[in-house]
Amino acid sequence: MIERVKFAFIGAGSVSFCPATIVDILQNESFAEVEIEISLMDINPEPLELSRRFCEKIANRMGRKPHITASTDLCRAISGADFVITAIEVNRYHYWSQDFHIPRRYGFRQIYGENGGPGSMFHTLRNLPPLLNIAQMMENECPNGWMLNYTNPEAKLVEGVSRLSNIKVVGLCHGELIGRGQLSTFLELPTERIAYKSVGLNHFGWFTKIWDRETGKDLYPRLREAERRANPLAQWDEWALPRIMLRTYGLWPYPGANHIGEYFAWSDSFLAGALPQFYHDPVAGNPWQSSKTPPPFIYSFSSNPTNQELFAKHTDDWKSCFDFEREITGSGEYGIPIAEAIFFDKPTEIGAVNLPNKGYARDLPEGMVIELPAMVDGKGIHPHPCDLLPTAISQMISNQGAIHKLVIDEYSERSRNKLLQAILLDPTVSNYNNSVAMIDHMCELQKAILPELNW
Repeated sequence: MIERVKFAFIGAGSVSFCPATIVDILQNESFAEVEIEISLMDINPEPLELSRRFCEKIANRMGRKPHITASTDLCRAISGADFVITAIEVNRYHYWSQDFHIPRRYGFRQIYGENGGPGSMFHTLRNLPPLLNIAQMMENECPNGWMLNYTNPEAKLVEGVSRLSNIKVVGLCHGELIGRGQLSTFLELPTERIAYKSVGLNHFGWFTKIWDRETGKDLYPRLREAERRANPLAQWDEWALPRIMLRTYGLWPYPGANHIGEYFAWSDSFLAGALPQFYHDPVAGNPWQSSKTPPPFIYSFSSNPTNQELFAKHTDDWKSCFDFEREITGSGEYGIPIAEAIFFDKPTEIGAVNLPNKGYARDLPEGMVIELPAMVDGKGIHPHPCDLLPTAISQMISNQGAIHKLVIDEYSERSRNKLLQAILLDPTVSNYNNSVAMIDHMCELQKAILPELNW
């Protein structure tokens, strides 16, 4: 019987995932029965040290005794790991603000720049090299380990790691949980009453069927009726676009307007919060030459309206996430339940995983990383066969599959021409000359972190 499990957390300074994931591990009843090693790694020593202290203090409060180490040495951190959790990003908001703004400056209808649109391609090119470095080191140091990836752009990165390394990798995201919450709100039913089938692309998933677990009744007629009755302006930035897509295509997408709208051009009419994203006055200077990220980051008007203080006090927000006296709460993410299912051979249903399509979705490209439900056990992750999507939806997703392939080829070949092909294929792009100029502009702005690319 295996009595020891090792988790390596790469990007342990992450305020989004590290503290909550540590709590997930320590609260898990199955892992409480074995010896746990938690190996924290980050390139930044200060948040790394805070993570180590947080982990130790929380463990003490919970009466747990994991073996905790912290290191800036990647090889040391992942050696012998069973699960390598990746949540990495360098100077996230500084570069992300460029991903958002520069494509718009060249006239492209990109409402967001994280997982779709031209901005996401540069986001991919920044995060793929370090993620591949982790994967290639895992091939030597823990070849049987699983990479549990939270880093975006999820689908492009998991596809890149799957194509260019031999490790086992799965991409994880809570967007499907957000979508289930939206269904619960419109249907006025608890989420546990709502059964579903889903398939799609990360941040562009679709519920192909929804039904009542207790009665077996199809819930789509009730959803459509409720949507028609609902106030059309309610939580506009979250629900206006999904509601229009329900009316147009007959299915509910998730997780929300700013994410699903990245993958097509006409979404810009349905996200009021796009205009103040990383707002700055260009007359006041170039924020990227001064290395000062434009504040604030507006996620959406629904969740973060601009009723902010006129003279807000500056705080180190990332440090507050390591408040040692705060309530102990987990992440609600799927990473540790997947690890539990694999490590203990405990069959578990998981609502959404990102994996290469191997015949699971017959109307989507083979090999493209898609998001779909799966059963997980000691033999690995087993995605469920998916329903066919309406033609218009499957074609939108398939177009993104071609973009994935071109971006990964462009990285492998260091080719700006392949990047140009991907950008010209993107539905938010409308001009050849501006596409070339944007590529050159972004490669210059981000040259310190992008791989070298040549025409």
